[in-house]
Amino acid sequence: MSAHLLAAALTAAAHGWPVFPLRPGQKRPALHGEEQCTVTGPCADGHVKWEQRATTNPDVITRCWTHKPYSIGIATGPAGLIVIDLDTPNLNRSVHGVGEHQGAADEGKSDAPDGAATLRALCERAGQAVPTTYRVRTPSGGEHLYFTAPDGLRLGNTAGRLGPLIDTRAHGGYVVAPGSTTRTGVYEVTDPAPVAELPSWLPALLNPPKPTARVVPLPLPAISGTLAANAALDRECDTVRTAPPKQANNTLNRSAFKVGRFVAWGDIPRHEVEEAFQAAGEARGLTVAECRATIRSALDSSARTVRARETA
Repeated sequence: MSAHLLAAALTAAAHGWPVFPLRPGQKRPALHGEEQCTVTGPCADGHVKWEQRATTNPDVITRCWTHKPYSIGIATGPAGLIVIDLDTPNLNRSVHGVGEHQGAADEGKSDAPDGAATLRALCERAGQAVPTTYRVRTPSGGEHLYFTAPDGLRLGNTAGRLGPLIDTRAHGGYVVAPGSTTRTGVYEVTDPAPVAELPSWLPALLNPPKPTARVVPLPLPAISGTLAANAALDRECDTVRTAPPKQANNTLNRSAFKVGRFVAWGDIPRHEVEEAFQAAGEARGLTVAECRATIRSALDSSARTVRARETA
């Protein structure tokens, strides 16, 4: 047992943030997936996912973190949190994600603006100050900014919707809690300020209203590129979610590459494709970072090699 991990888990729970175990030294949930579920114990009535297993019960937490030195995941949805994840760029992103190639990826850093700089620019355009709130530094040099969700607002996860290298975690997502240690370093609190409510100008950017549908005549025999793009996206996301064991990342790469042509042709916004594949990849068990790196690499590669629609 690592006493500091138990203490960190209990501290998060004391904030009212339900926690669950991540694999020691990693960012993946330590709980079994649906495919391995034996439908016994807590899953006697059906598989219970990590978001539902997360707890603030100190007795349960003590038994868990006394058993193994797990890293700590905070289930952001049940915690009532919206966490803005500010990432840092690097020069060696790989289609394999940041797992086995993390060492190579850390060798070179890009000169492109990081997530923190992008957030500052976003605040300036909105005429707002960068919010003061509870902050955690990640081992890669990024930051997690914690916010409480306004009453009645339910947000999901986003990838790049606020800007490059800015993701958010809310319902259906989790973050690694401060005090956790991975092979790249420690998650540390850099500002213990009280958790602020999400600024009122951000929800509209995170959950923009859908445009009102207009009824327009369809020229025949025209083929809707958007319909084809959405159908392809749904089909390939299903392929990712049902990928064979140990083939999830390769499957995600191939599927995102296929759909990338529709992005290049302007049939579907890139951020919609990224978010859909991000959710599918995480559902299959890939990490947030693995999904993000693989999706971006595949879409960039598809954009470079796509043929004109007339010759495709």
